Amino acid sequence: MSELRSILVEQVDRLMADGGGVGLLRAVEAGEWPATLWAGLEEQGLNLALVPEEAGGVGLSWGDAAALWQVLGRHGAPAPIAETMLGAALLSAAGIEAPEGPLGLAGQGAVPFGRHAARLVLAKGAGVALHAPGAVSPGENIGREPRDGVLPGDRIARGELPNALGPRAALLGLALIRAALIAGALERILALAVDWANTRRQFGRAIGKFQAVQQQLAAMAGEVAAVQVAVQQAARAVDARGLAEAGFEIGCAKVVAGEAATMGAATVHQVFAAIGITEDHELHHFTRRLWAWREEGGTERFWAAEIGRDAMARGGASLWPDITARDVDGAR
Repeated sequence: MSELRSILVEQVDRLMADGGGVGLLRAVEAGEWPATLWAGLEEQGLNLALVPEEAGGVGLSWGDAAALWQVLGRHGAPAPIAETMLGAALLSAAGIEAPEGPLGLAGQGAVPFGRHAARLVLAKGAGVALHAPGAVSPGENIGREPRDGVLPGDRIARGELPNALGPRAALLGLALIRAALIAGALERILALAVDWANTRRQFGRAIGKFQAVQQQLAAMAGEVAAVQVAVQQAARAVDARGLAEAGFEIGCAKVVAGEAATMGAATVHQVFAAIGITEDHELHHFTRRLWAWREEGGTERFWAAEIGRDAMARGGASLWPDITARDVDGAR
């Protein structure tokens, strides 16, 4: 990790710890807008983090952004800053100035935190449009995060995405975001489970001393590491070749993340037993989000089918080189 990335991760982690916590997750699930946290995130310039410096943004790489999204995942992502970063990046790439305030990413199903969006970013094919938000139909996902139906209001601006982003930029970007959030949330619940295993005592000793529990946590730790590596490689591929040419790496990251979310949530609830599902415990806030994020940005089944179709189209002779001959930047 570069020095700049380490500093950014530390700053955002501290900001989320000071302004977030399980109390904020409960408030968001009850319909409150995290105004103080959002102000701090905007003050750090994170809403324009992926916008180039010459366009008035911060100019971070996708690798930097993915590292920050993992931090958000560790804290339950109580604000739509990741979606705003992606929306602003798409607008900037299309020659549209990104406005202040939270952006609703439309065109990919229900809009995350759509009821709070200052503007809508609607990506269809290679076109991107900025709209005022219209009528809102409130909803939520299984994580109790706001997932709203929002009709586009008056169109403010429209532009075309460059070839490097391609016609599926919004879907690919959202898939990478969800994979990174899952990586962060898995890291958080693994830490909770390890602490609990070292604290909770049964039959005269900590449950973490039992081999069965150790095996479960060790297997989960391997899954968490695999997701982190997959997300890092996907982000490096985007930095090297652009979103349009990083579909394989992003798809692999989403598949790995989705499978790990299923296994990880099951494991920690087994370790915690009944207490993990009680309303007063923080665990379920993360596992519910894992189940929700697994479904957003394309499921593992969706991306596995995409990868399979691409492999079939290239032919059997290309399969092994495609898997083994990619350099560190994800190039074939």
